[in-house]
Amino acid sequence: MYSSVSTIWVLLGAALVFLMQAGFAMCEAGFTRAKNTGNILMKNLMDFCIGTPTYWLLGFGLMFAGPGAIIGGLDPFVRGDYSAVLPAGVPLFAYLIFQTVFCATSATIVSGAMAERTRFISYCLYSFCISAFIYPVSGHWIWGGGWLSRLGFHDFAGSTAVHMVGGVCACIGAAILGPRIGKYDDQGRPRAILGHSLSLGALGVFILWFCWFGFNGCSTVGMEGDDVIVSAGLIFVTTNMAPAVASVVTMIYTWVRYKKPDVGMTLNAALAGLVAITAGCDVVSPAGAAAIGAIAGLLLPVSVNFFDSVLKIDDPVGAISVHGVCGAAGTILTGLFSTSEGLLYGHGAHFFLIQCLGVAATALWAAATITIVFQVIKHTIGLRVSQEEELKGLDITEHGLPSAYGGFAFVYDDTPDGLPVPASPEAVPLQEAVPVETVPPAVSVEASRGGVKITRVDILCKMERFDALKRAMFNIGITGMTATNVMGCGEQRGKTEGYFRGAKVEATMLPSIQVSIVVSKVPVSLVVETARKVLYTGAFGDGKIFVYNVENVVKVRTGGQGYDALQDEEAK
Repeated sequence: MYSSVSTIWVLLGAALVFLMQAGFAMCEAGFTRAKNTGNILMKNLMDFCIGTPTYWLLGFGLMFAGPGAIIGGLDPFVRGDYSAVLPAGVPLFAYLIFQTVFCATSATIVSGAMAERTRFISYCLYSFCISAFIYPVSGHWIWGGGWLSRLGFHDFAGSTAVHMVGGVCACIGAAILGPRIGKYDDQGRPRAILGHSLSLGALGVFILWFCWFGFNGCSTVGMEGDDVIVSAGLIFVTTNMAPAVASVVTMIYTWVRYKKPDVGMTLNAALAGLVAITAGCDVVSPAGAAAIGAIAGLLLPVSVNFFDSVLKIDDPVGAISVHGVCGAAGTILTGLFSTSEGLLYGHGAHFFLIQCLGVAATALWAAATITIVFQVIKHTIGLRVSQEEELKGLDITEHGLPSAYGGFAFVYDDTPDGLPVPASPEAVPLQEAVPVETVPPAVSVEASRGGVKITRVDILCKMERFDALKRAMFNIGITGMTATNVMGCGEQRGKTEGYFRGAKVEATMLPSIQVSIVVSKVPVSLVVETARKVLYTGAFGDGKIFVYNVENVVKVRTGGQGYDALQDEEAK
């Protein structure tokens, strides 16, 4: 006998958990750079699209098709008898889609930690492996009747089964990949690489918070009977309490430590609180949820700093700390705060130790299997894009998408000055290119120190070459420059090789960078030739260089003119 209300409840939960893909996509896109937005959106789409048939063919059977201690069984196309594991009153296909969206959530967590430098084909392969066997096997231990569930391990909606598995995979992947270019200076100190849209990041957090009521609340997988109805109400309260408290605690922590409340960290704290409460949301009181949220709110910034500064693992969105660390912590804290079995409620240490064992075993399984997967990918097709591709952005290099934001330009000043300048791909030798016009001799300007000639050089270049140009200019002794976002085109009217939805992009005004340099000491010819070597690719749109005579320069702070206005007295 099927229950209409229970079936609708499970299907509603499946729809809400599916919408979490949008939340993850917005968070990840907002907390990373615009040049990778299309790639990030594509990955969040494809991990669900790859995971759905994969879980149907392999994952669901491994997770639920038998009573084995380690795995369920093989049941391609889900044709077996699952009556022993189905929730009361819920048909098989409703439960299948509910579990499918949970599997996709675990897979998508990995994307954020490995963002901005992972090959797209490699992402698709390891996403397949997570959905095919990594998540299903440990999921069987916890939810499918495996050895952990027999011991009494409690993970109601997936702090460990979903989030910690994704977080551990993310940590291993980010460690094997290495940090993004420019993340650490030559002293090994971390540098902030700002995301391009805090608004998108905040939108993603609010979407995820909203959907978490389905993630946790609908994990009752039924709404029949007074006990279940009361439990659902409690779950909604605890699910809301933990992230709220976590956000307040993190805000206070960052306010005290950094003298200002950190917006990005506080947004991440909401997710940390949600992840932490997911394991015990049905067995802790509102006070216990507040305590778990407070601990998560303190743990998050400490963990982010530890991975960033101590382990040197570059995680652009904080996925390792939010999902991995706080998922494990929330599961263990359930052993303390469970009102029915928790250590702090006088029920002894047995349940607490089982929670610790379950976390350790699941983390070991995820770490071991994903390490093998990543190493195989790394040594076959490759895991990371080239330096040139990373600097240009994955949108254009992996997908042929000139920009995810048509009509907008973004400057990426995010690489250290000491980093070697990457060579341009010279399809044609430099001397065979169309030569830059000879710079005409400038008229010397009578400045305040011996009539030193002052020249302004304006360089128009592609956005993705700005970092290389900047570092090359500093390497030859240029001490100052101004960079401006501009839109423009040359004789080719914005010729581009990009495509959108299969149609060739016919843009007439393309985003570029205009770099202005005022030269007094460094020879103008050196500036021009250095810029040409860095910017030259042999393709349309490499840019142009304009050279002007400057009559005079006046320094506002000191009133110095001419050559003196370009010098820093304190540096003399």
